[in-house]
Amino acid sequence: MVTLHDKEMRVRRQLVLDGVVQGVGFRPFVHRLASSLHLSGFVCNNSAGVLIEVEGAVPQIESFCRRLHSELPPLAKIDTSTLTSLPLKGDADFSITTSISSGAVSTLISADIAVCADCLREMFDPTDRRYRYPFTNCTNCGPRYTIVDNVPYDRSNTSMSAFQMCEICRAEYENVADRRYHAQPVACPACGPRLSWYTDGAIQPDLDPLAETVAYLRAGRIVAIRGLGGFHLAVDATNAAAVLRLRQRKLRAEKPLAIMVADLSVVHQICDVSEGDLKWLLSPVAPIMLLRRKDNAVIAESVAFDNTRYGVMLPYTPLHHLLLKDNFIALVMTSANLSDEPIAIGNEEAISRLGDVADAFLLHDRDILQRCDDSVVMSTAGRLSVMRRARGFVPSPVRLIRKHQQSILACGAELKNTIGYLRGNRFFFSQHIGDLDNPKALQFFEESIEHLRKTHQFEPELIACDLHPDYLSTRWALAQAVLPVMRVQHHHAHLASVLAEHHCDHPAVGIILDGTGYGSDATIWGGEVLIGDTCDFERFAWLQPVVMPGGESAIKHPWKMVISYLSAAGVEDAHSLHQDVLGPIKAEEKRTIQQFLLRRGARPLTSSCGRLFDGISAILGFGLHSSFEAQAAINLEQAALRFRNNGGGALPAATSATPTAGEIDFIPIVRELLDHLLSGIPAERLAFWFHLQLADLFAAVAQLAVEKTGIRCIALSGGVFQNELFTEHLLAQLRSRGYQVLVHSEVPTNDGGLALGQALIAANKTTRTRGV
Repeated sequence: MVTLHDKEMRVRRQLVLDGVVQGVGFRPFVHRLASSLHLSGFVCNNSAGVLIEVEGAVPQIESFCRRLHSELPPLAKIDTSTLTSLPLKGDADFSITTSISSGAVSTLISADIAVCADCLREMFDPTDRRYRYPFTNCTNCGPRYTIVDNVPYDRSNTSMSAFQMCEICRAEYENVADRRYHAQPVACPACGPRLSWYTDGAIQPDLDPLAETVAYLRAGRIVAIRGLGGFHLAVDATNAAAVLRLRQRKLRAEKPLAIMVADLSVVHQICDVSEGDLKWLLSPVAPIMLLRRKDNAVIAESVAFDNTRYGVMLPYTPLHHLLLKDNFIALVMTSANLSDEPIAIGNEEAISRLGDVADAFLLHDRDILQRCDDSVVMSTAGRLSVMRRARGFVPSPVRLIRKHQQSILACGAELKNTIGYLRGNRFFFSQHIGDLDNPKALQFFEESIEHLRKTHQFEPELIACDLHPDYLSTRWALAQAVLPVMRVQHHHAHLASVLAEHHCDHPAVGIILDGTGYGSDATIWGGEVLIGDTCDFERFAWLQPVVMPGGESAIKHPWKMVISYLSAAGVEDAHSLHQDVLGPIKAEEKRTIQQFLLRRGARPLTSSCGRLFDGISAILGFGLHSSFEAQAAINLEQAALRFRNNGGGALPAATSATPTAGEIDFIPIVRELLDHLLSGIPAERLAFWFHLQLADLFAAVAQLAVEKTGIRCIALSGGVFQNELFTEHLLAQLRSRGYQVLVHSEVPTNDGGLALGQALIAANKTTRTRGV
């Protein structure tokens, strides 16, 4: 029972908070709250997060502690808090004090945040001193992760340290009641970053950079634009010739291009938009959303060709708003790189690397300290699927079910690489790095490791990497002689990743489907049903292995897999079987593959589901070659979706393929699909049929695993689950059986999520080995 004496008694309490509590207006919020309750003391940033000491009457301090959690600023998040009693000090008032830097870092740096409505109002107000200033920001928006070099998150530890604030900005920065109080990137036209225009081999100081950019884009020319996490290559998305010119110069012949549209009215004009889509489009993350496109004549067909979706984002920086407002319906805004190289971030770097691509450059002088591509997400079947986890998400961690003793660096995979580290009960992903198939990507990989170590003061005790001996990430890990290395099987890491995301601490049946993963038997896996947890696994079933002619060359040339599948189906002469499909391939090339398949012990063997999608796509005439990863499989899905979206229709009978443990004989699906094709059934109808038959087959195999083990939790992971149609049908089949089904949402289902599984498996195996 609280007595009157207790209520009148003065006490002092210390709170140490971690989470997203720096750079998000947290200290001014604490100051206002404490002052309103007539408490004295102080608040400051430190390496752990935020340190608060409050002194006053017991009821006021209790109210302070409650409201501290319930009235947070919109971008703040408290993960943990500790409360300690201290002796009274008798402070006169409550203050915000200088940051303290000591001890291990546990605070979270905020992700980069889309420009807020208040800053936009100022920027478009002719009477405001920041009118049309393209670097307007405040505590509630603007760059964070991409400009920070160290912690605590103070201006001196960011690239804004190069800009000395003017008197007016300094007054805003130091006024606790101002929206820009301690907003580290605060600036104005008098003291902040500035744009410049580069063309004809030099900066053009007498030209208006914004006006020149608009004029160039209207004329159908290509401009490289320095943004938040790197450069974009931009053209008018309604100008077909300009888009094709960009494709030619960027060496991106067919892969869809992202577009940035002026506002929501344009989004509704060109796409079907759900409430979930709107939520994410308008969120501080401001990702590229993959939206179902409408039939329209607004966007150039060459932006996405036959794809049923556009990659759409809204303007997320002041500069973007200035470019689009009243000037363009939509701009192509694609990462400024060549092929699979990392996005360019520096002015000189961009001019050097992109001089043959861009006609001109819109530059600025605020350094980007971390490359960070746009994130890509898709809303389907009532859930969000993150396909590329980068700007807006990074460096927010994935929280785990328990704390782990070791600090572990995970190196990820070869494709869609991300790295990450595990410390305690948090796993921190890097931003999307990309495919480690060139020196620049490997350099970015190494830079990202160093940045994580520096900004989180992280020193790994163990490195986890993929089992594949030829992955550059694996080679890098093995070259770090001073640290122990644990190699983790690719598909087990996929399983552990989805289990970790769902805080699942028990075994599951994992349906793990992708293009390539090095198996524990030294063959190429990719069509796996596993039984396991975040420590161990066993292989319950897998697609019947077939020869992958030419090894990795079959990924870019799916016609090779066609011959392999037809050979497995007992069809000797693929050319005479379907002249229209393999006719364009030279007879000599086909004969070489057929002779190779006849060799005893032909290798490599693969159980890859991704290769099966590629092969079926080629059989049905949707592409004998792939100019980008998974193009053939994507074409197959798009054909199936067109069939469904156009009203569907009657389908052939269900396949006779029989679900089994061990090798799954899927060849009846191939053979029956060929029969249906030769009987005149349209290819798009068969594309839809194939998706359903394969999903039904895996659902039936999962049922066998459930019956054998009693485990009723099914976990889905791997790049194949980016396929909307296949995933929706498999989910429906599994849920109709009453199973709990885990799918990725926050973590990419492709190899971009692999590092999480690697780290968790390494941590658990180490713990088990130690007997802890």
